[in-house]
Amino acid sequence: MNPSLFRLDSGVDGIGDLILPSYFSMVAIGFIIAVIVIPRWAKRHGIDSRVMIDFIIWMAIFGLLGSRLLHIIADGHFWDYVNVCIDPQKVDWKIDARECRQMNGVWDAAKGVCHPAETNCLAWADITNGGLAFYGGFLAAALFSIVFVRRYQLPVGKLVDMGGWLLMLGLAWGRMGCFLGSCCFGARTDSWFGVVFPRSSSASRYHWEQGLLANYRTESLPVHPTQVYEALVGIAIAALAYFWLRPRKKFDGQVFCVASILYAVARFLLETVRRDERGGLFGFSTSQLIAMGIVVCCILLWRYFSERSQRIVDGTETAS
Repeated sequence: MNPSLFRLDSGVDGIGDLILPSYFSMVAIGFIIAVIVIPRWAKRHGIDSRVMIDFIIWMAIFGLLGSRLLHIIADGHFWDYVNVCIDPQKVDWKIDARECRQMNGVWDAAKGVCHPAETNCLAWADITNGGLAFYGGFLAAALFSIVFVRRYQLPVGKLVDMGGWLLMLGLAWGRMGCFLGSCCFGARTDSWFGVVFPRSSSASRYHWEQGLLANYRTESLPVHPTQVYEALVGIAIAALAYFWLRPRKKFDGQVFCVASILYAVARFLLETVRRDERGGLFGFSTSQLIAMGIVVCCILLWRYFSERSQRIVDGTETAS
């Protein structure tokens, strides 16, 4: 586990090391998979692959914006991003004096926290080390896709069925990036599958803040590898949707509905053992609340796609 896949000395003064972040790299691999698969799918269905390339790019843009926005709003960092742009003295970095000096911050001995030394109005846009909420990207990309599909008259049922399994595959890559970067970790456990994250990781910092460790410059306590759990869930749903359900589906849109409901249920359960920073309401985490909404929406979509398929069979509606 390492937040950087590799680090190379640039050999240029003022530039420093060249770093390839693990999280960003794994997300990028998921995007590359989509770039390879979707145009081939489009060709099989008589759709202009150039249109689908545009679709992929815009989906990625809206997905990143949506996932970052939900992270900023729901994970409790909104005012930190505002204050680091307006008044850095109101931002408290929970790090020790040594790391504060390394980051050229301002150490506040009275509060035992570090403040940014300079304003940074673009801090909210730095996604290289994580800070992306999956459901935010899912919802933003879904809303954009409605507009795009209507404009180009794409076969919506077939399109979302492809997304039903491909999105889960991309999710698996992204969660392995979370594992390498040590974010999205789980609750403490003494079981054999517990994972100890490296010193100064998000998990060790969390345990230090909870008073469970003397400092965060030591390994974390054993925790549930919820990132791996979710990656396995994504792979399992993708395999089920593609190899079993897709050939047997009764109508277009069914694969997407089933895959989304399965993920929503699994995510709801996984949230009970996650312990990283997350927002919440009414005793549920943000992701659990969204998961419940996804299930309801997919039940309604199931009815819509099913009835639409019957109308096409009856000849009262044309396929598109």
